[in-house]
Amino acid sequence: MSFGQGGPQSQWDPWKPQSQQPWGGNVDDETPDWAALADQAETRNRRKRLLLIVGGALATVGVGTAVAMAVMSANDDTSASGKPTNLPASASVPSADATSPSFAPTSAPPPLDPKEFISSKAKDTAPLSPSTLFPGTQLTVASTVYKKGPTADTTNCASAAQSTLPKILTANDCTRLMRVTYVKDGVAVTVGVAVFDTEAAATKVKTQADKKSIIRALPGKGVQAFCDGAVCRTTTNAYGRYAYFTIAGFTNGTDVTTKDTKVFTIGDDLGRFAFDQIRARGEAQASAAAQ
Repeated sequence: MSFGQGGPQSQWDPWKPQSQQPWGGNVDDETPDWAALADQAETRNRRKRLLLIVGGALATVGVGTAVAMAVMSANDDTSASGKPTNLPASASVPSADATSPSFAPTSAPPPLDPKEFISSKAKDTAPLSPSTLFPGTQLTVASTVYKKGPTADTTNCASAAQSTLPKILTANDCTRLMRVTYVKDGVAVTVGVAVFDTEAAATKVKTQADKKSIIRALPGKGVQAFCDGAVCRTTTNAYGRYAYFTIAGFTNGTDVTTKDTKVFTIGDDLGRFAFDQIRARGEAQASAAAQ
């Protein structure tokens, strides 16, 4: 059988590259380029794989960014004031006052003033005598030792004073006058302590006293007479309801001058000691009352 000009044609087999197609024509021009098709398929496959890789990478980056943002957001969960915003409501947070210990208000009593106990007869009730004011047989001041001599105690204050002092003591109702003498190296001093009912009376004695307001020196008990007609050094002071005096001089009757520092020293030491003893009396009574 023949189909047109050119003689018989063999049947076309699509799986045989050299077989003729039924429509005729140039067989070589119509044969598919299998290598090109394979290259195109490989190119498409590579593109798909590349898209899958890139897409997976972008998805991973997106998840990582989301996690990082979440972590940062959790760590930065604060308000503009810098305080955590995820705390419970203020009503559920205990206040500082709720956990702080509470104490009943108290007030300590004011300390007792020792001077109050030696400023009036009503409070100054401790035992009083020359031995309580001037105890022992000697007095040591720094490294100096003064030997204690005679003592005297009288309710007739004027009898233990001389010149202008008796009148002043009587006018201010002196109730008692105690004296004690100390001696060292030919210098003697008598200390006199006059007692009044009030501080005001003792203060008046101090202000009213003059250079001639002196107590009588007290000799005896191995101490020769002194300041009996000779010039001596005297002092007058007051503390609380007590006025205290000193008179110091040489036991040989020599007049005291401003150059005789030993006389001034013994007078100052014993005057200071009298003050300390009166003050200590007040402190002892204040301490006992505070117990």
